Amino acid sequence: MKYIDIIKNGLVKENPTFVLFLGMCPTLATTTSAINGLSMGLATMAVLICTNFVISLIKNLTPNKVHIPVYIVVIAAFVTVLQMLMSAYAPQSINDALGIYIPLIVVNCIILGRAESFACKKTPLASVFDGIGIGLGFTVGLTLLGCVRELLGAGSLFGVVLLPETYNILLFVLPPGAFLTLGYLVAIINKFKKA
Repeated sequence: MKYIDIIKNGLVKENPTFVLFLGMCPTLATTTSAINGLSMGLATMAVLICTNFVISLIKNLTPNKVHIPVYIVVIAAFVTVLQMLMSAYAPQSINDALGIYIPLIVVNCIILGRAESFACKKTPLASVFDGIGIGLGFTVGLTLLGCVRELLGAGSLFGVVLLPETYNILLFVLPPGAFLTLGYLVAIINKFKKA
């Protein structure tokens, strides 16, 4: 499999948000704005790339009986580093918005699933490209969901006001709006796939 095909696979065929429906907790909770969706997607992608690489390197050293706990320790190490970097360098508004969802990356089924289904069977370079592809798919999904919710709910996009306040539909920045937006986006994507 060529590396570009691995990336395309993560973006289209195995998109975590719109096809596999994995990682729904951060997908629905953090996408109240486009910047939050983009930030969460990039954070998850960074952990996914690093985790895939390391797990691919240690796959032959890890006994089958303990491979899942080892994967979780590897993921937790990278999430801890990410959280420290975000605390030090990310804007406070992003830290506040993502809050508890950054530590929850440790148990994100996307990362553990890719470690189990891809990284433990493939080369380190292929695993990095898988992390890039799946990570990009997740980032695009969260950003798109955040864009729609922010535009309809707050009348802005990446914080830039585009619509007057009278056109805002508050429902879209509330939890039910996440479900509605995801449902409509999946329906639209499926319609285009069939066409």
